[in-house]
Amino acid sequence: MKTSVLTFGLSTAIALSLAAPAFAQSSPEFDEIIVTATKRSENIQDVPVSITALPKDTLDTFGGAGDDIQYLSARVPSLIIESSFGRIFPRSYIRGLGNTDFDLNASQPVSFIYDDVVFENPVLKGFPIFDTEQVEVLRGPQGSLFGRNTPAGIIKFDSVKPSQEADAYLSASYARLGTLQLEGAMGGAVTEDISFRLSGLFQRRDDYIENQFLGDIGNAGGYKEFAWRAQGLYAPTEDFSWLVNVHARNLDGGQTSFQANAFTTGEQGLRDGFDREISFSDSAAQSVLDLNTFGVTSKAELDFGNVTATYILGYETVDVFSRGDVDGGFGAAFLGAGNFGPGFIPFPAESADGINDHRQITNELRLSNSNPGPLNYTVGIYSFEEHLDIVSLNYDTLAAGAENGRAFQTQDTSAIAVFGNVSYDVTDQLTLAGGLRYSDDDKDFTANREVAPFVGTAGALGPINVSVGDGQLSWDASVTYAVNDDVNVYARAARGFRSPSIQGRILFGDVVTTAESETLDSYEVGVKSFLLDRRLKANVTGYFYDIKDQQLTAIGGAGNFNQLLNADKGRGYGFEADMSALVTDALTITAGLSYNNTEIRDADLTSGICGAACTVLDPIDPVSGGAFIDGNSFPNAPEWIGNFIVDYRQPLGEGEFFASTDWNYRSDANIFLYESVEFNSDGWWEGGARVGYSQGAWTGAAFVRNITDEVGAVSAIDFNNLSGIVNPPRVYGVQLKWQMQ
Repeated sequence: MKTSVLTFGLSTAIALSLAAPAFAQSSPEFDEIIVTATKRSENIQDVPVSITALPKDTLDTFGGAGDDIQYLSARVPSLIIESSFGRIFPRSYIRGLGNTDFDLNASQPVSFIYDDVVFENPVLKGFPIFDTEQVEVLRGPQGSLFGRNTPAGIIKFDSVKPSQEADAYLSASYARLGTLQLEGAMGGAVTEDISFRLSGLFQRRDDYIENQFLGDIGNAGGYKEFAWRAQGLYAPTEDFSWLVNVHARNLDGGQTSFQANAFTTGEQGLRDGFDREISFSDSAAQSVLDLNTFGVTSKAELDFGNVTATYILGYETVDVFSRGDVDGGFGAAFLGAGNFGPGFIPFPAESADGINDHRQITNELRLSNSNPGPLNYTVGIYSFEEHLDIVSLNYDTLAAGAENGRAFQTQDTSAIAVFGNVSYDVTDQLTLAGGLRYSDDDKDFTANREVAPFVGTAGALGPINVSVGDGQLSWDASVTYAVNDDVNVYARAARGFRSPSIQGRILFGDVVTTAESETLDSYEVGVKSFLLDRRLKANVTGYFYDIKDQQLTAIGGAGNFNQLLNADKGRGYGFEADMSALVTDALTITAGLSYNNTEIRDADLTSGICGAACTVLDPIDPVSGGAFIDGNSFPNAPEWIGNFIVDYRQPLGEGEFFASTDWNYRSDANIFLYESVEFNSDGWWEGGARVGYSQGAWTGAAFVRNITDEVGAVSAIDFNNLSGIVNPPRVYGVQLKWQMQ
């Protein structure tokens, strides 16, 4: 049923596009989309990379209901985002490749670039989207220009920049669940040489998850968040500019609500009668999520005539504390019948993690040719430094939440790289391009445990000191051929890598594990085209990749800790399609579809299995008790991801009437490394709609997100019971916006 709905929607979009000449009243044209995937401005149709760009208007549509960055999930081909930390710590997967690690020093193969600065720590990556010009999703290795930890791709965020032209807007929306969102910006000239821009976002939601164990105490789901950005641009001449960006975020609430026994032993999918707006948590009253981030970015550019020098300095810091009822239920089985639930709760699980100290400093200096011509180049040097202190705590829920476990981690990372990229127009139709980067990465890690939470486990432990390091080459090479003014074809080969990782959350175990660098070799071919008198834009890419020493994280399981593994190999292949059709002057249809087939290849590799009562489908090693995972798909890697948007705009009176609907779909996916009946999330599709009217400076709209109130499992916890984490409920509301004219 779900697949047929998606197929019907996409087929309708394609059919309308192909039928356009029959009823189009004029010849509308697509706006040119400029991207900076190669660290220079280029038309998206000319870039030999599989890339999707989401402009400001589309972002406003998706994000108007108080959602966090996870609303990007499945909005473009091959992209999934999930989290077990609520509104922080997004875990991203591109072409099926990501990292399920929930520890606060986790490394991920998808890099987030905010205004030219990498946000490395996974908590930083949750910075909200507001006053954003464009989001670019680049699929496949991007190591030549963006460095380590980008073998799957990058998500690039570009905020609206200051200008000499006065500009301001204010948007307010109110929706179900007491959801309030205020967003605004203002900017313009201070002097002839200086311009500024101030922007901010405030979001709040009431606690909508009713805790029926504690009554009105411990209800969950609510949050308050405030983020802001202040930018100043100094441009005394056409040859020199200096942009300073100061930004910060404060979040209170929005932690994950773990739902005890969301699944049923022996059955796939959420249990019958599951209600995401009801919980039975015995420690929800102590659950908390408190986050503060602060950062400064400085970007200076000087044009020497034939060469432009760019220097980017970035400083980021974060502190966070998150405490939650991980089992999601109440009581424990050893207390006797009637003293635990819902379902079987063997023992209480309440824990917390926090970052006590953090700082990240990045420097990048690059040179590029000032005037684009047949030969274009970029060369540069880059450095990265990060210090990170993590605390992990455990609590005895049955003793009024008394702390009974404490452990610490400290990690220092340093990296340096030199890189270069060049493209050459051999003819007017043929372009060759290539890039090379050498990266050197080092990590020093220390773990200590002061108190162990369980009887029989050694108490104090450590310090355990571990260091890893590696130097790697990243590269890419591409050829682009312009068949004509409307059609480009390209082929690209690239290598990316993820630097060595260390994991030592020794609150529940005594082992610190490491993973060697993983390297990924990718090959893709694609076509970017305008068809039907340029009323249809169709971009299609086919790809194949091999991973050597793939880094995997065996999370949770009976021991409730993370262990790093290196699989001998991993493999993925598939395709991505982006299409947009200007059916008439009033009607635009945009659609995306991807197929991502992934496979772990290591005949001897095993992973720990669930401590909960799940039904493992993999062969079990009689010695270790782990599951052989050879041949399994990557975790959180649905084979099919689809989306489409139908947008209608028509002049009406003195203004414009508009209506749109957007839908996205993801197929079934394994949640963990091992395969089980229960921890295989059903696929689902989710839709939204928006209708309104604009006249002059004012726009009014009504909207709904998750129209059908679809419930889907986003993630799960497998060590205590069959607990689950699900998507947000249906939200509907109204919006009013003023835009300076």
